[in-house]
Parts: sequence; C-alpha cells; structure tokens
Amino acid sequence: MNKAEKERLARVGAKFNVKKYIAEEIEAIRQQVGDKKVLLAMSGGVDSSVCAVLLHKAIGKQLTCVFVDHGCMRLNEAKEVKNIFKGKFGINLICVSAEKRFLEKVAGVTEPEQKRKIIGGEFVRVFEEEAKKLGKIEFLGQGTIYPDIAESGVGGHKAVKAHHNVGGLPKDMGFEGLVEPVKYLYKDEVRAVGKALGIPTNMVMRQPFPGPGLAVRCLGELTKEKLDILRKADFIFREEMAKAKLDKKAQQFFAVMTNVKSVGVRNGARTFGYVIAIRAVSTQQFVQAGVVQLPFKFVVDVAGKIATQVKGVNRVVWDITPKPPATIEWE
Repeated sequence: MNKAEKERLARVGAKFNVKKYIAEEIEAIRQQVGDKKVLLAMSGGVDSSVCAVLLHKAIGKQLTCVFVDHGCMRLNEAKEVKNIFKGKFGINLICVSAEKRFLEKVAGVTEPEQKRKIIGGEFVRVFEEEAKKLGKIEFLGQGTIYPDIAESGVGGHKAVKAHHNVGGLPKDMGFEGLVEPVKYLYKDEVRAVGKALGIPTNMVMRQPFPGPGLAVRCLGELTKEKLDILRKADFIFREEMAKAKLDKKAQQFFAVMTNVKSVGVRNGARTFGYVIAIRAVSTQQFVQAGVVQLPFKFVVDVAGKIATQVKGVNRVVWDITPKPPATIEWE
C-alpha cells in the first residue's frame, strides 16, 4: 500500500459511510476555511457539482462558483450549467466566456500533456482574475477525485497522465490553499454523496466530463472548426444513445475527433473529411473500464447519421478497447 492509498484509507475508512463522510467533510471544510472565502472551479460535471453543493452546505455565502466556457464544452453545456446552478440551487455562479483566450493559448500545440497543462494553468489564471474582481478570496475549490491523484503519479503511483487539477496547476497560484472535498473518493462514492445531499438523480448520474473538456477528445491542434464538428457529432451520439435507452448501460459515452482524414463520397462527389470515433464504457470506479457491447445495427445507424449530418465528417469508427490498456479518454 503506497502513501496515497494509506491517506485515502485513513480518511474514508475500509467501508464507506456516506452520512459520516458528509458530516466530517463539512466540519473539515469549516475548520480549514474559517470565515474566509472560496472560489470553486465549476465545470458542471458530477465532481464539481457535488463539491459546489457540499461547500455551499458548509460555508454558504462564503462560496462563489466560477464556470469558465473555454470553448471546449459540449453542445449547449454552458446554458445548462447556468440554468441548473443559478436556478435550482441558488448558488452564486459567475460565468466567464473565454473561448478565444484558451484557443489562442493552445494554438499550434499537439502534445497531449502540454495541452492539459496549458489548459490547467490558464484555468487558474482566470480564477485568479475573477477572485481579484471579487475582493480578497483565499481558497480555490476543486472537484479532484482519487483516480485523478492516482493517474497523475502522486503518492507513489505511476504517472499515467497529468490531470489539469493535479499535475497542471502552476506553482505560483495566487491562493492561500486548495479545498478539495472529494479528493479521497472514487466516482461511485462521489455519486453516493451527491444523492445524499439531495442533488437530482439525473445530475448525479450524469456521465463524467473532464475539466479540459473536448480538448482531450480532439486530437492534434485544437481549432474552433474541429471542436464545432466534434460538438455536433457528440450530440448526435449521445442523443441516439438516450433514444435507444442504451445510456443507462454505459457510465461514459462520447465521440472523439481523431484528426485523421479519409476519402469519402457525398452527393456522388469525392470528399476528404475527418474520421470520428465513438466510445462507450462500463465502469464503477473509473480505474478500470470495460466496453459496452452496443447493438451492431445501432452502431451502423449512428455512424450513418454522423457521417451524413455533420459537415466535415465522412467516416466513423467504433473504439472497443478496455481500460487498461487504453485510458477512457483519448488524450
């Protein structure tokens, strides 16, 4: 057992008790924060959503959530986040539109780890700027979970990839410290905490979406053109999964922009378009993942819809690789 695993066991225990964890974490947050303020990085995903409600329960108005639209969100994602958190929960939420800023920062960058670290570093810069506008804010809140720490090579683990909220943070952050309420939990435990806090099931069971967003599903250089193509392809795949009631069988499913082009035919003429990959996995703790055996006819139909309805795409492939040896995300 390495150092990180010992820390997790000491914090969570051999058997996870949801109510006990919530009570202890609320007290721990209050002890750490005191009467100071917290700025939470809100992505709209499960982890940051649970953190937002947990922090709000612990410190109330001392919390401000910032949602950064970095241009790598799914279709309609920004609008949904605003409606849910400002409307239902009444949490103080600031939305920052920063697509141009982020895409300029990663222009020309193709190496996956470099992209992650640039995006992670720029996230913190945005939060620092927002914190200055709000006055003195001492802490940065994050939805870091245990697999993020393990995969980033912390605490004796072998590094797989640097998660932007672990290995991508700049050393000169303008905050007194980090508040990470679910850092010792696996994904299924985070969901259990969310349900116990009263977060709606459809939000708690929402499939994970990485902090860098579509940046880790868009291979090669990030451009608005490629991201817009990916957004549309991903929307079709997710919509068809829901219509076929296959979304309950997979914990994560999405489309990937492979950055590969191939020859195709449209309206009797030659095309040279992008290849999109689709992926659906089944997992509980996201440390390992199996492939969801989607009906072959469904896969063929989805491929046809994406290739004919999304301009710039003329071929779709199906990723059927488990984790390991692959990771769930492509980058």
